[in-house]
Amino acid sequence: MTVFTGEYDCKVDAKGRIMLPAEFRRQMGGADTYRFVLKKDPYEPSLELFTLDEWNRQNRLIIKNTNPYDPEHRQFIRDFRMGAVELESDGTGRILLPARLLKAASIGRDAILIGGIGKIEIWTPDLYEKSSGGVDVLRERALRIMGNVNYNLDDL
Repeated sequence: MTVFTGEYDCKVDAKGRIMLPAEFRRQMGGADTYRFVLKKDPYEPSLELFTLDEWNRQNRLIIKNTNPYDPEHRQFIRDFRMGAVELESDGTGRILLPARLLKAASIGRDAILIGGIGKIEIWTPDLYEKSSGGVDVLRERALRIMGNVNYNLDDL
């Protein structure tokens, strides 16, 4: 699994293409082209760009943990996969983002790409800035989520 590191401002050209930052391409390993699955984030006003390997891993995890005959599980699967489209970068690292997904995430000419675990998030800069809630919210969230975690560095 690729863990992407970094935040990069980018421009969306008139055709809806973005340039995948060279650092992200390096983190995936040198290749002429890269395959992804792009979808709308079901929880936030952004897009999720999964490597194809990570997309397949996520789907295996969902298949393993859901019952296709349970209506709630079926809706979850539908929500997770909603609007998903497979993409391939060109030889220069550009990716064509479908207009309907750009519109769904309110992305115009400017975007910010945020590295994540197995995926890259694509946001409009204004909404990304508003998403964290500031230092106090981050501090409280970190304490709530990680404050009672017991771990041994040798296990990581």
